[in-house]
Amino acid sequence: MAQTAEPITTRDQAINIRASRQQRELIDRAAQALGKSRSEFMLETICRQAEDVLIDQTFFQLDDDAYSRFSAMLDAPAAPSDELRDLLRRKAAWE
Repeated sequence: MAQTAEPITTRDQAINIRASRQQRELIDRAAQALGKSRSEFMLETICRQAEDVLIDQTFFQLDDDAYSRFSAMLDAPAAPSDELRDLLRRKAAWE
């Protein structure tokens, strides 16, 4: 999922949570790895997860013909493109 650009807004609402020492240390290590503050990391991560939850709740209804066309598009192979070829040639980050 592509990250959306957020408008610059004033952060005037506090969100308070309690965490164990281990959880805080884990969060701090992850934030540091990304060059972010704990607050930035937590807020971005939580908002991304919230968007995913809401997207998963989206419902749409199709008639039989539209569903067949939609299903066929999902099942069809991706159209070749230079971007797709480049992606498939790249070595995976874990290799």
